[in-house]
Amino acid sequence: MYKSYAGIGSRQTPEDILVVMSKLGKKLASEGWTLRSGGAQGADNAFFTGVMEHNNNCANVEIYLPWNKFNNHDTRNVGTIEAPLLSNWANALAMAQHYHPAWDRLKRGGKSLQARNSYQVLGRGLDTPAKFVVCWTPNGAVTGGTGQAIRMAMDHEIPIYNLGNQDDFNRITQWIG
Repeated sequence: MYKSYAGIGSRQTPEDILVVMSKLGKKLASEGWTLRSGGAQGADNAFFTGVMEHNNNCANVEIYLPWNKFNNHDTRNVGTIEAPLLSNWANALAMAQHYHPAWDRLKRGGKSLQARNSYQVLGRGLDTPAKFVVCWTPNGAVTGGTGQAIRMAMDHEIPIYNLGNQDDFNRITQWIG
């Protein structure tokens, strides 16, 4: 059975939170969960690192890149997908526009970054929602690029565990041990 979660967050995620994310990525991979993420520095890489510690063949990852070579990720690697080349990219862009509060102010690169969030939350076909989202934002706020994914997840009634929220942090750290 295919089980996926979105492991995302700010590039400014604090180091202690990145450690938790990496441990969580490893534990979830050991239980057969597939990580959906975006290949950015910080939180995305922390989750990815944890998955790779469990299984170094990328069998449990879907890394949606806004363009090839983003953050030194290469689409020739298993599990790495150049999102704008997917046949439903126009749908991902339209979805991103719907959820973004200032779409018209974004340049092409910013729009691509936001649209790839659609895949992290809803999967390659934009029709298989993640079972949950784990992220970090300052004080658990709906802000930044992560806020885009949070808004989308909220609208699709996907549970969100924000490590910037103390209760969620406590619940996750207790679970990973």
